[in-house]
Amino acid sequence: MAKGGDRPQAVRGEAHMDASLDALLIRRTLAEIAPMSEKVTSYFYALLFVRHPELRTLFPPAMDVQRDRLFNALLTAAEHIDNPPVLTAYLQHLGRGHRKYGTRSEHYPAVGECLLGALSQYATDTWDAETERAWVRAYTGISQIMIDAAAQDELHAPAWWHAEIVGHDLRTADVAVLTLRPDQPYPFLAGQYTSLETPWWPRVWRHYSFASAPRSDGLLSLHVKAVPAGWVSGALVHRARPGDIIRLGPPAGSMTVDHTTDSGLLCLGGGTGIAPIKALVEDIAEHGERRPVEVFYGARTDHDLYDIDTMLRLQQAHSWLSVRAVTDQRARLRLPDAVRSYGPWSEYDAYLSGPPGMIRRGVTTLRASGIPLERIRHDTVDEPVGAGD
Repeated sequence: MAKGGDRPQAVRGEAHMDASLDALLIRRTLAEIAPMSEKVTSYFYALLFVRHPELRTLFPPAMDVQRDRLFNALLTAAEHIDNPPVLTAYLQHLGRGHRKYGTRSEHYPAVGECLLGALSQYATDTWDAETERAWVRAYTGISQIMIDAAAQDELHAPAWWHAEIVGHDLRTADVAVLTLRPDQPYPFLAGQYTSLETPWWPRVWRHYSFASAPRSDGLLSLHVKAVPAGWVSGALVHRARPGDIIRLGPPAGSMTVDHTTDSGLLCLGGGTGIAPIKALVEDIAEHGERRPVEVFYGARTDHDLYDIDTMLRLQQAHSWLSVRAVTDQRARLRLPDAVRSYGPWSEYDAYLSGPPGMIRRGVTTLRASGIPLERIRHDTVDEPVGAGD
């Protein structure tokens, strides 16, 4: 008789085949609905709010920005069903992050019911009983990982932190540096980001990177650029004042320094994307390391290099740090293209932060210059960190 971990090979093989078949069926559904994803998303939320009106309060009053996030997160998770390490890490992060919205374990069945309702309504060519069973199995596993992660996180961390704005430095007409004092210790790593809610736009959360390494006084720093029609960013730049209270979600992001290696760091920061790059430089300095750090700070004009003085002071203080400013008007090159003319970079770990287009071009450029993909770090281009709205 097989014991504990001694599951018969044939049974393990069957389980693997089942998982692979589920992944195939799920991806087939996703491929069919991809051209009409907006309609599927709208139908999903319509079902959710009609069948479960009590859940409407978990979402912002205006759904135009928020609309796709939950649905797309579920679909992304489903796509990774046959890659357990990636899937689990992704879902645990989501489960912890959803605590700030007030999500509870009893909400997950309602979401799953409406997800299947939306998929079956639009995936008319590929939906059948076998496909439905695959989605039920996938969603059951997905939701359990998220529920467990949230329950574990609840044991040692709040769902959110209150933070007082104690400093508001308007660097340009549309960029402000905010200093925050959280109401309790806020553990994070240099290079990570937070989600943020203001009192002016309840239940609307946006992502911003920390602009410094963890400080002994517990203060946090963020760089915010007001973008056109940006609800949160506009409020933070033009309306917020010292004494205002905001809410912070848990820290997130994997754009952190590996201190077990002495590889050089190649850092590309575009616009307010310089914020986490500055934090990484401070982190290297605090660890007493002397590994080479090359920073390329990109902006449209010289005026937009709002933090160049800070970066140059860091360069003066640390011989291992080199800072180069790259502006569109002066170099007539976009930031990733300018980086190409220096190097070689094949022995460096690369870090990118800024607008989605810059990150996409940067990854392509750096891979072409010989840096393997696994040594290029950035946070998702779908959530432009440090330049939210």
